[in-house]
Amino acid sequence: MRVAAPLLHFLSLLGDANFPSTSVAKAAGTKVISANGHDIPTLLKAILQLMPLDKSVECPVTLMAVTDADVKRGIKTPIWNTYQEIIDKSEGRKVNMTSLERFAFYERAKKAYAVVNTGETALYTNIILTMGIITD
Repeated sequence: MRVAAPLLHFLSLLGDANFPSTSVAKAAGTKVISANGHDIPTLLKAILQLMPLDKSVECPVTLMAVTDADVKRGIKTPIWNTYQEIIDKSEGRKVNMTSLERFAFYERAKKAYAVVNTGETALYTNIILTMGIITD
């Protein structure tokens, strides 16, 4: 009888200019990939051309949720719509995205294989991608 091996999910983090990339990468046991001067939508398009998202998980995209204080201040996240458009187009399907509270997001980020520090200056643009396998 064969026992299925546990699924390994490779997480990639794209952090904005304010994200604590160095400390998260250190906790993850990896190094920061510097993409200073590049925005996240541009990098997201490039990454998804080479690596697909994992189709075996319900929500392969995780965003950092807006804090209650920023919700009260009226902070909006229009870039999330941009992400959805880029991801859906790249994957050729509607992809579910979820969000995590800030500190839960940091904890999940510490499991990332790749931590990319970007020059993105928009608010709440941090994104974790659960990467899949490359097929024909």
